[in-house]
Amino acid sequence: MYFKGSFTLALTIPWIFFKILRGIYLRKRYNELQSKVVVITGASSGLGEALAHEFYRGGCQVVLCARRRQELDRVRADLLNSPCSGSSHPPVIMPLDLSDINSLPSVVQKILSITGQIDILVNNGGISNRGSVIDTKPDVDIKVMLVNYFGSIALTKAVLPSMMKRREGNIVFVSSIQGLVALPDRSSYGASKHALQAFADSLRAEVATYNISVTIISPGYVKTQLSLNALTATGDKHGVTDPNTENGYSAEYVSEKILNAVVQKKKEVVIAGVLPRVAIMLRKFLPSVYFYVMSKRATKSNT
Repeated sequence: MYFKGSFTLALTIPWIFFKILRGIYLRKRYNELQSKVVVITGASSGLGEALAHEFYRGGCQVVLCARRRQELDRVRADLLNSPCSGSSHPPVIMPLDLSDINSLPSVVQKILSITGQIDILVNNGGISNRGSVIDTKPDVDIKVMLVNYFGSIALTKAVLPSMMKRREGNIVFVSSIQGLVALPDRSSYGASKHALQAFADSLRAEVATYNISVTIISPGYVKTQLSLNALTATGDKHGVTDPNTENGYSAEYVSEKILNAVVQKKKEVVIAGVLPRVAIMLRKFLPSVYFYVMSKRATKSNT
């Protein structure tokens, strides 16, 4: 009994010290958020809006980017009227269209002329799709890839020189579980998120010597308007909130996880329940089983 108690104590004391030191380190990292400039795309609603509130509460100067100026005005007003004492910097509105990739460098220069620097870029803006491969028009594939992939990497490339010059920064890509395991009837969306995963891995290796962190977030279903605004096979709006989306994580929960990932400089974060994690493991270690399950899912959706 004495040996058992001593062994337990020997394990407990280092664990307690580790937790204390980790808490001090994380508190220091959270305090370092004060006055950081955070650029958030897709900030007019959903997860982007929740991220704006999360970083604003953390004391950051948030730059709200999206196409809809009126909604950005609403989000900015909500931030200014929120009961938060964290940030003394008023939010900046910067209308931006990710599909217009040639305009993005000038948008970044406008942001830099206002804020002086960009510390964190959160590539959150994007669109989804609903439709089988055979029915989905190539124009839909192109549009989804243009917004989700090319728009995000073009914006990242425009921001990188200023970060590299200062030798610090954090690039965040909001991907999806579907960037790790593709689903039937989401080929365009899954392909765009798979592409982001690969780009993030390459970028992370290249900018490590510049003290720039690259974080990729892979959430499961999030209760936002992504399903409503998804493109059908013909390019129309889906206009329906899927049951999985309706029962998904709240945007506030996911935004908190993303802020924590930024603070801890995590490289990759999966925000999902048991089933998506099982799917990831099956795809990696038992791909034949995964392929069988997905084929059954596709057959079921077509009946």
